[in-house]
Parts: sequence; C-alpha cells; structure tokens
Amino acid sequence: MRSAVLLRTALGAALLAGCAVGPDYRTPDMLPRSALKLREAQVATVTPSPLPPRWWRLFDDPELDRLVEKALANNTDLRQAAANLQFARAALSEARAGLLPISTVSLEYSRQRSAALGLGASGAGGARPVTTDFYSVGFDASYQLDLFGGVARSIQAARANYRAAQAQVDAARVSVAAETASAYASACAFAAQAETARRTAQLQARTLDLTTRSFQGGRSTERDVQQARELLEQADAQVPTFEAERRAALYALAVLTGDPPAMVDAAAARCTRPPSTRRPIPVGDGQALLARRPDVRAAEQALAADVARIGVATAQLYPSITLAAVVSLGAPRIGDLGRDQSFTYSVGPLLSWNFPFNGAARARVRESEALAQGSLAAFDGTVLQALRETEQALARLTGALERERALARAATASRRAAELSQARFRAGADNFLQLLVAQQDLAATQAALAQAQADRSQAQVTLFKALGGGWEEAPEIATKPLPTE
Repeated sequence: MRSAVLLRTALGAALLAGCAVGPDYRTPDMLPRSALKLREAQVATVTPSPLPPRWWRLFDDPELDRLVEKALANNTDLRQAAANLQFARAALSEARAGLLPISTVSLEYSRQRSAALGLGASGAGGARPVTTDFYSVGFDASYQLDLFGGVARSIQAARANYRAAQAQVDAARVSVAAETASAYASACAFAAQAETARRTAQLQARTLDLTTRSFQGGRSTERDVQQARELLEQADAQVPTFEAERRAALYALAVLTGDPPAMVDAAAARCTRPPSTRRPIPVGDGQALLARRPDVRAAEQALAADVARIGVATAQLYPSITLAAVVSLGAPRIGDLGRDQSFTYSVGPLLSWNFPFNGAARARVRESEALAQGSLAAFDGTVLQALRETEQALARLTGALERERALARAATASRRAAELSQARFRAGADNFLQLLVAQQDLAATQAALAQAQADRSQAQVTLFKALGGGWEEAPEIATKPLPTE
C-alpha cells in the first residue's frame, strides 16, 4: 500500500515537471521592412541577386580560390573556434544528464581495532583491544524531479550556447575568408605599385639621360640635370617601401593559411595585379543579410541563453524533490555478504527547500533579468551594426570605383601629355621646366591610379565581409592531436 502511494506521488510530481518557471523565449522582432532596405544598393555596381556561398570565386582568380580554401581548413583561429564548439557540445550533454538518475556503486573493507572494558585473561580488570573486520557492498541511486523546470531551462541555455558557438565558428570563417582575400589583394597591389614605381624610375632615368646630353650640348643647365636626378632618386626610393609591404602581406597570408611566415606561397608572390570583379556584386536585401550574418545569429542565441537562465534562477525559489534508494550488504566476514542479515536498504523521497529568507535567490533572478536585458541590447546593436557596415561598404565601394575610373582617364591624358612634352623638348620647342612638370604629373597620376586600384580591390573584399557570406560551404576544419605521451 505504501509503495502504491509512493508511486502515485512520484508520477504526479513527474507530471508537474513540465511546468517550467521563468519566461519563455521567443525570437525578437526585427526592424520593419522599410528599415531593412539597403539604400546604397541602388547603384549599377551591385545587383539584388543572392550572394553566392563562395563569393571569392567572383574574382576569377584560381590562386585566390586555393588560398581561401586552405585558410578555411587550417587557420588557427578557426581551430580554436571549433574547439570552443566542441566544449559547448560537451556542456550541452552535461546539462542533459540532469534529466537522468545518479547512481553510485561502492565496495568497502575496513579493519578496526578499538579498546573495550572487561576482564583480561588473568582475571584482572582493564581495557582489552578488540579487532574486527567489516565488508560492505553498496548501491545508491537518486533522481531529482524537475518540478519547476530548472533542469529544462539549463538545457535550453546550454543548447542556445551551443548554437551561438556554431554561429561563432561561421563568423570566424567569414572573417578568415575576408582577411585572406585582403592579404592576397594587398600583396598583389603592393607588387603592382612597386612595378609602377619602377616604370616611373625608368622614365626618369631616360629623362636624366636626355637632360645630361642636352646639358653637354649647351641647351640645359646643371640645375636641370640635378633636378632630373632628384626625380629619379625619389622614384627609386618608392620601390623598397612597396616591396617591404608586399613581403609583409605575404607573411600575413602564410599565417592565415596555417603556415609559418617563412613559408611564403610562391604563386601569391608572383601576383602583380590586385584581384577585381568587374561584374555587379550580388548583395541581396536587408532581410537576407541579417539571416546570413553569423554574428547576428550568435547574438540572438546569446540572448536566448540568458532568457533561459532567468528560469534557472527562478526555479531556485521553489522546493525540490529527490527520489533516493540505497541498497547495501555488510558483514564481518566476506562469506556472509549474501545472507539475509547482511542486507539493508532505504527508499524514499527527499523534500528540500532553500527558503529565500535573506533574498539572495531573488537577487539572482534580478541579476539574470539584467543580463538578459543587456543581451537584448547587444542583439539590437549587432543588427544595426550589420546594416551600418554593409551600407558603409557599399558607399565606399561606389566611391572607390568612381575614383579609379577618373584616375584612369587622368593617367591616359597625363601619359599623352608627357609624351608630347618629351618630343617637344627634343625638338627644342619646350624647356626643361615644362618637361619636368609633365613627367611629375604623369608619375603622380600613375601612383594615384595604382593606389586607387588597390583601394577598389580592398573595398570589394570589405563589402563581401560585411555581407557575411563564405561559411555556408566551407571545408572541414583540420584538427591536430594533443601533445601528450
């Protein structure tokens, strides 16, 4: 009869376990559709088509494709993010274990010697030591009923943390792909700028030779020769700077792909033109952007975890019931362990309640609510930041493309003017000052054009990073065994 009552009590308590205290999480409202419109996308340089998963292939550069794929598999930041994901998965398994009983098996042997009062063998009174052996085998199990959903809420929080860790891995993939493309573009751009500086130096060398012959023929002054030599040295001085920056970018690229800096990629070192895509860039719309960006997903899951923790703290305000059972065998001789007199057991529920007289439990609820409010603000900020970064990247790309086109036209005109001025100087129609100004203008416009091409390439990569793609079809992240013996 007592067993039936106990069973009904346990079943009733189990039915109550579905009543989880604390707020139920729901996905927060996004901004209105009008606020999600990408206003800077209304230009000819982009298209509302969906962003492809491997956006770097739009550059049509096989070496860039290879480097990005290598970085996505071997980058150390990605390996760390993957390890954090494994940790979050293990924490979720640990939280789920709270729904299962806890059991312990024990084996014990003890030999005890104690003093006992009584007569000794000679009949004299006094203490006589007594030595005893004791053998025991025990099994105990306990199960805490999740009456108010504290365990369920902790599982919800752990699950949200796991999803946030997944999103953080994807966010790391976005960053690594963009940083790899940026480092490759920088190496190519600095190589192009160094080549431009070399061509300028060659032009200045020809001008110095022409001016020297003109001086020897009495048509120029020594001052003209020294000015021509100064321009040549200035052009030569630009080359080491660009070469040093090119090597620095190659070292950064090697580390991004998981290699030591000394293992510079040979194909990347040969690149002399920054990658560029001339086709309109597919950017989609604001809603697709927020759904794609991993940092928005990570912030949303962090908010979900903090909301679930409010329920965990609230459950501490209520009592808990634990069903416990203990079975043991104990005897002074090991051969007696199976006999009836060695068998003992204990079965019954335990009701406990940490009554919040001092207010600490309610304070923990308020702490959890404050943390959730902070996470909500962080989520809203992440959404706004995603839109801001995309709008800024679109605006800067538009400006970079317009500047490059204008400088390309200026370089064409400057090159023609320098050619005409040099021809007129040979013919004696122009003086050296006119030739000098024309060549200075040409060098300046060519350097500006090379810089504009580098800026345009970086602006395109920055836009792709802001769009948040590149994680959807990423390769598996490589792992290494622990350095253990």
